[in-house]
Amino acid sequence: MNSKEIQKYKEKLKLKEIQRSILTGLLLGDGHLETQNNGKTYRLKVEHSLEQEDYVMWLYNYFKEWAPSGLFYKKRKNGQESVGFTTYSHGTFRFYGQQFYKGKVKVIPKLIHKLLNPIGLAVWFMDDGSRKSSLHKTYIIHTLGYAKPELKRICDVLLEKFGLKTKLHAQKGRYWRLYILSESANRFREVIKPYVKNVPSMKHKLSNTMPKR
Repeated sequence: MNSKEIQKYKEKLKLKEIQRSILTGLLLGDGHLETQNNGKTYRLKVEHSLEQEDYVMWLYNYFKEWAPSGLFYKKRKNGQESVGFTTYSHGTFRFYGQQFYKGKVKVIPKLIHKLLNPIGLAVWFMDDGSRKSSLHKTYIIHTLGYAKPELKRICDVLLEKFGLKTKLHAQKGRYWRLYILSESANRFREVIKPYVKNVPSMKHKLSNTMPKR
């Protein structure tokens, strides 16, 4: 398509409800919004290791009309290979850029209680979650980039919206991980399993067994 055709195509693009939900989970996790015009428009970038190609493909299938270049593959400086996709820059992402970023720092929005739902929680877990350990039957979400007051906010949301009891565990003095209490582990698994089960490379996070290669 030429530039005029692309512009007309972009003008017709609108985020579906499920895309908004997944976007919320991605932005809580490893997804990034990038702007090249001081916040007028943003583009979504998703990138994971090649071992999680099926997860990236699962995400891409929800956003493929936004990502005309398809999947990209590259080798990182550490020698590992990664796969991902990048969307068009678009004004519809501006709301999320304003909510999830303070300058260049990612934050948890004050409106997170309105934005987070089960599929968003599942995506966040697939990005940043794991079993606490092989000796435990509950889960953690690695939230080292967020400030404690923001994490307390989302702990309240997880209790109010999903009935999940959580705690924050200190890491290296000034970082925090979100810990699902054992009494809420089954409930947490029930909420996210319908989505996680569709991504083979992620199912081990619920069962604590490594995926087959």
